[in-house]
Amino acid sequence: MRLHISALVAGTAAITIPLAAAAHHGWGWTQTEESRLAGTIENITFTNPHMHLQLRDADGELWEVDLSPPIVASRSGFGPDHASAGDDAVITGHRARDMDLLGFKGETITVRGRTFDVYPQREKSLTPG
Repeated sequence: MRLHISALVAGTAAITIPLAAAAHHGWGWTQTEESRLAGTIENITFTNPHMHLQLRDADGELWEVDLSPPIVASRSGFGPDHASAGDDAVITGHRARDMDLLGFKGETITVRGRTFDVYPQREKSLTPG
């Protein structure tokens, strides 16, 4: 019986974890239309699987922003020397479909007067900055 329950738990995890990861790292959780988000970077990480930052907007709301994997961003010239906490930033990309979630997936980031296209393979409808 104990082995049967362990197998059931392992099987459920094997299905659930990849589905959650795909939902988080894909684009399905975002709106189709591009939008722009501006504010001050509270913190930023340049780690795998995706760079991530928290951005406080003019209304004081704290947004969770996913950017590309670091290797993709580095090809566009963006890395740890280009942004840090306290910097003002403008991000273009796609906000979460769930309007109660302050989540955003950024395609471009403008910081310190430079714009970086961290998802160069994606078609864009908004001009950066």
